[in-house]
Parts: sequence; C-alpha cells; structure tokens
Amino acid sequence: MITRRHFAALGAGGLALAACGRTGDGSGGVPGELRFSILSVESAQDLQQHWGPVLADMQTITGLKVTPFYSTNYTALIEAMRFKQTDVGWFSNESGLEAVRRADGEVFARTTDPSGVDGYHSVLIVGAASGLTLDKVLRCDRSLNFGMGDAKSTSGTLAPLTYLFAPKGIRPEDCFKTVRSGASHQANMFSVAHGQLDVATNNDKGLSLARQRGVPEVAEVKVIWTSPLLPEDPIIWRKDLDPAVKEKVRQFFLTYGQGDTPEAQRQHANLVQLSIGGFKPADDSHLLPVREIEATRDWLVAKEGGDPAKIAAARRALDAIQAQRQALEGRTAMPAGAQ
Repeated sequence: MITRRHFAALGAGGLALAACGRTGDGSGGVPGELRFSILSVESAQDLQQHWGPVLADMQTITGLKVTPFYSTNYTALIEAMRFKQTDVGWFSNESGLEAVRRADGEVFARTTDPSGVDGYHSVLIVGAASGLTLDKVLRCDRSLNFGMGDAKSTSGTLAPLTYLFAPKGIRPEDCFKTVRSGASHQANMFSVAHGQLDVATNNDKGLSLARQRGVPEVAEVKVIWTSPLLPEDPIIWRKDLDPAVKEKVRQFFLTYGQGDTPEAQRQHANLVQLSIGGFKPADDSHLLPVREIEATRDWLVAKEGGDPAKIAAARRALDAIQAQRQALEGRTAMPAGAQ
C-alpha cells in the first residue's frame, strides 16, 4: 500500500552499487549489512524524509548497517532480490508474489493500516470537475486518456483488469485514446489533477495519505470505481538469509511501534507518516487472494479466446486456488485478505 520516474536513475545506481558489494559467501552482501528495498511510490525527497527515521531505528535496533534500495520499477525490486543484491523488501502483493516465485523470497510479515482496518482498495480516479462517471468511461469511445500503474502493481493494474475490465470484455487498449502504463499512483494523481490524463488507477490508501500530508492535488480528483478489498502489503526476505539476521529483522518488524511507552508512540508516529499502522506476522498464504485475482483474470482471458482446452485448464487452476483459500479461511475463521 511510492515519484517513481524520479527514482529511475537512483534505482539503477543502487542496483549497481549493491552488486559491487557482494561477497559471494551465500549471504549476498557485506557481513553486518541489511539491504532493504522500498517501493518508490512518491518523490525522492518524500521517501527520504518519511522512511529515514524508520530506517535509522532499524539500524539501531538490529545492530545492522541498513542500506535502502529504492526503485521505480517492480521488476527491479524482484531482480535485486533474485540476484541477492537485497535481503528484505516491502513489496506490493503482485510483485511480492513474483519475488516468492522467482527470487527465493518468503513472506514473514505484512503491514497494517493505521485505522485498524485490514486491506485497501484499487480505485479509478477522474478530475473532480470533469463530469466523468464510470458509465461514461466505459463507453470506450477512444476519446479519453487512461493511466495505469506498473504491470506488477496489484491496485494499479491487476485489480482493475480483473474486477472491472475483464468481466466486461474490455481491453483498455481498445477502449481509450491512449493508455499510459508504469506510472506511480502519485504520478497518476498529479496527471489527472492537472488534466494530463482523464482517468487513472490509484488506491484509497495512497489518496488518504495524500490528504493526510496536505497534497493539494488530491482535492482535484474524485473516485468513480472501487475494487473489492485487497490484502495489505507483504514484507519479504530471502529464504537463504542468515537465520540470526532473520530473527533480528523479525523482532524489529513485529515489535516496532507496539505498546504505549513514549518510545513506542514515537515509532508508531513514524509509521503513520507512511500510512502504516504496524506489522503482523504472515506467511506465503497471505498471497492467496492475489493468486486468486491472477487466476480469475487468466480464466476470463481464456474465455474471451474461446479455446475449450485453455478455458478448462484456467478454470481448474482457479478452482484449486479457491479451494486453498476456502480451506485457509476455514482453519483461521478469518478472510484470506486479513491473514
């Protein structure tokens, strides 16, 4: 639940620097160093200002040198973990799923919302004074300019494709005058507010954070569509990370900002600036909802294609994931998105 274009050069530079620091001893980095990757969904200045206190506390509490790695590109975060150039990272659900699949990653914690409500929503936004409604947008007369997120963004791409466009048989490329992909939620909000885009994806958590920080552009947009609930963001480490380092990291995340002492309240205030309420333990089952979204999208695409074999295979895959989710919810008596 970070401007990405602003971080393109920084992300590439950070990746190169991390590569230079590899030791080849299986840990992937300098002993005593923890490389922590962060989704770049806002400007460089904002990231440094708001993440700085948390990273400083992480370094003090764990006793490890904490080196941040920011990127405008979800794939860069996945590849950095895959090649052991980062150790731990804050991911979106879709990019986190790819990190688990391709980068030997493992979910060990997840974020919570400061409001206490688990989960968030993908949204579509338009200019507040534009007069655009969802019905007008879905006329698909190729008169509007549309902005999506990174291809691996859950709320920026996957959820709107799965819950809004695919069920209606709509391909954005056929619906809009132009489709701009890969922008951050903040960039999309600014573009809609300033009339450079007519409609764009975003999420309610990002809009809430913009209001909290007094960003004027948030008053210039309005929401016209809201997705079903999406699970909070996962925190992922490499499976082969030193067990002693894992325990330090685990303890930091699961205790940071907890309690009613003045120090805990200070830490909690740091997290609230990031629209994070705290962290809870989690495992890879946290990603079941996004796997179900992904499988639903694949099934709808197969149906559109009309190949009976592909439709049947996609349906079997979706049924299997739904059965896993239902079993999990039966064991825990909790929605999968709140695990």
